[in-house]
Parts: sequence; C-alpha cells; structure tokens
Amino acid sequence: MNEDVRERLQRTRRVTTPWTDDKTRGITGTRLDELLQRWANGYDWGVHERRIGELPWVTVRAGDTDLRVIHQRSEDPGAPVVVLLHGWPDSVLRFERVLPLLTDLHVVVPALPGFPFAAPLTTPGMSVDRIAGIVADALDELGYPRYTVSGGDVGGTVAEILAAEHPDRVAALHLTNVAPQRVLTADPAKLAPGAAAYLGRAAQWFRTEGGYIAEQSTRPNTLAVALGDSPAGLAAWIVEKLESWSDDSAFTTDELLTWVTAYWVTGTIGTSFATYAEPVTLPDRVDTPTVLSVFAHDIKPEPRSYAEAFLNVREYVEHPAGGHFAAWEQPRAYADDVHRAVRLFTSAPQRLV
Repeated sequence: MNEDVRERLQRTRRVTTPWTDDKTRGITGTRLDELLQRWANGYDWGVHERRIGELPWVTVRAGDTDLRVIHQRSEDPGAPVVVLLHGWPDSVLRFERVLPLLTDLHVVVPALPGFPFAAPLTTPGMSVDRIAGIVADALDELGYPRYTVSGGDVGGTVAEILAAEHPDRVAALHLTNVAPQRVLTADPAKLAPGAAAYLGRAAQWFRTEGGYIAEQSTRPNTLAVALGDSPAGLAAWIVEKLESWSDDSAFTTDELLTWVTAYWVTGTIGTSFATYAEPVTLPDRVDTPTVLSVFAHDIKPEPRSYAEAFLNVREYVEHPAGGHFAAWEQPRAYADDVHRAVRLFTSAPQRLV
C-alpha cells in the first residue's frame, strides 16, 4: 500500500457525533478507529494484491468496451458454463471462496464496469441494462453460446435482464434476491397475500436503511468526492454495509480492509455508483428456470410467493446461515445451489444454437 494512503490515515481528523457509540446510527467511532489503526499499521495490501493478480484474468473485447474477467476453465472442455455476477459494495472478491468449489465448470466472473479491477469508466450511461449487453457480448467472444448465470444485488439485476434479453443464451438462473427495483412498481392487488405483505416489509427497509441508495442515485458526484479523497470516509461507508448486511463474523479485519482497499487503489467508488444513478428497465417477468437461494441474514429476503410473481422459480432454497454476501459467507451452500441451477440446464432438452 503506497505511502500516500498511510499518511492520509495518520492525518485522519476524528469526527465525533452524539451517537458515536450507537451502531444503529452507522459505524461506531471505536470500530472505525480499530480499522484505521490496522490499515495504517500492519495491514499488507501487497500480499492480497499478489493473490488477486494470480487469478486467471483475461480481457475480452465486448462491443466498444473492454471487460476484464476471471476465466477459470474446467479440465473438461465440454463442461457447463457459469457466469458469476457480483454487486455493491463488493467486487469479484465476493466469489473468491467459491471458485475452488466450481472446478467442474467453466466459470466466468466479470469485474462489472465501474467496479474494482474493471477497465476505467469515464463516460456516463453505464446502466445495468448496458452491462447486461456487455456481459453477453463478452461471453460470445469467449465462445460460450449457452450458460447459467448466478448473482445477487446489482449482479442479480443484471442477470434478470440478461436472461430476458437473451433467452437463447441463458439456460438457467441462480439468484440470491429478486431485483430490488421491482418493489417500486409492483402492484399489491396483483400479488398473492404473502407477496403483497412483503412489499410493506421491503418498504420499511428502504425507509430505515436505504438512505445510501438515495444519495448514490441522485448526487453521485458529491459523494464520490467525500469517499474518493478520504480513506477513513471510504472505510466507514463500505464497512458499515459489509458488517451489517452479513452474518456474524463473516469477515476478519484484514478481509474487510482488502475489500475496501480494492476500491481505494482502483479509484472506483464514484464509478460504482453508475448502476444506481443510471435508469434501469426491467422485464415484467423472466421465464428462465431459476433457483432462488434465500439466506437467513440477508437484508430483505423474499418469500417464494413474491419471487414467483416475477421469476420462473423451480427451486426455492432456504439457508439458516449467511447474509448478503453469501458466496463469501457460505461458499459451500452457494456452490451447491449453483450446481442445482446447472442441473436445471443440463437435465432439460437442449435447443440448437
């Protein structure tokens, strides 16, 4: 880690509020001090940078965009293909623990445009719709005509759009949530009672926890300055989400700092807001066969009745542990559900492509 960030950390101006020790008001001062102390003294980014760099990275030309992807090939040339799509505030690192459990598959993990490890993003318009098209083009360039797509958060929304726009390519879906934008347009009168009740619970979550969405979607420039120029601010913004959205003890301090440092060294916190700031157009329904994994400590897990209003849910799998970053928190359970989705594909009659 360069000396610039160490010096910035050492010069951090500690800010106190009347709620400094109240974790319901955001990251506490004590926890932030612990993180910054470790980041400035003892944390070695170089070790993690080398490990990340040793992943099987390739750059694929997708239309007018370069897409950097981790491309883990199976020893079996005819193995099924799985695409893993991350979300915010993370990166391809979400899937680092699940990769060793998917060696029987060809696995493609795109660094989504605007996020850590991706090619630099300098122009507007990088919506989830556009990202779905870029991913489709990249997979075509890699020579994969049919595949299963797995993801959650931003990646889950990309997956739904990709499946709807390319039903001839996406054979099955594995999701950890329904696209969150759907709660804004869903008509309770057209939903089953349990699904309609879920809309109220989701609305309550957005009221109490969704302030970051409002800021990132409406004033990304302002927030980008605050977080892109202050490692302390960046750590507070990201770690609050990583810790509050995950199950207990999902991350060590160094793991948290690695996910934060990925944003710092790549300068991508501002560009990662693009998928919030740009408009999205969701299909009314996605008919692709879907496995929905519901992890008990995710932020707003959907009941099956709600998911079935928008997705062709073939399997609804509930897990007693794990949260929003399930591939990291519960890699074995996540990998098992990916394989469930692949079996939906491989057991179905194959169409000619």
